Amino acid sequence: DFSAPLTSFDWNPAEPRRIGTSSIDTTCTIWDLERSVVETQLIAHDKEVYDIAWGEAGVFASVSADGSVRIFDLRDKEHSTIVYESPNPDTPLLRLAWNKMDLRYIATILMDSNKVIVLDIRSPAMPVAELQRHRAAVNAVAWAPQAPRHICSAGDDGKALIWELPVAAVAPPVPLDNVDPVLEYAAGAEINQVQWSPAQPDWIGIAFSNKVQLLKV
Repeated sequence: DFSAPLTSFDWNPAEPRRIGTSSIDTTCTIWDLERSVVETQLIAHDKEVYDIAWGEAGVFASVSADGSVRIFDLRDKEHSTIVYESPNPDTPLLRLAWNKMDLRYIATILMDSNKVIVLDIRSPAMPVAELQRHRAAVNAVAWAPQAPRHICSAGDDGKALIWELPVAAVAPPVPLDNVDPVLEYAAGAEINQVQWSPAQPDWIGIAFSNKVQLLKV
């Protein structure tokens, strides 16, 4: 059988037998690894799906070339909730990260944008913060596994930036856009991916050129 190319996957931390994958064919697929079967496949977006992230055990979010962040609950597969749409409908959203320490918050990035958009899923449409100190496109974002207000972003400017969201980000009248990073690392080349170790939260991994580097926070 022909399978459309996959763009990303995420392992369900609450139920390790489950993974979710996203694909260019507009679908997200949930796999049961113990039984080696597809549990469910959903038409998630109107265009290619670029990333997927689990929140609670049966809840995941995805982003797409259609410019939306959508949340799905496996208890109600017929419906989804749109929590954000790009200001320009033609601007794809490439990556997202769900804050495992505070499930109210999701971060996402737009194609060719230097911003990290932080969303509160209780207040759809309006970001609670826009982190915009990168000097080129952001490629990856990861929440700290041990601190609910810390997040790391990495981009084409070769920088990995760690941010601490102010408490005011909980319910600002307008998006916070004057936040400065608390730590900065220069890799010397475009950084393509970043991961924050949940087992060793003092360590962050970044990927650039033909290298993977480990950084101690």
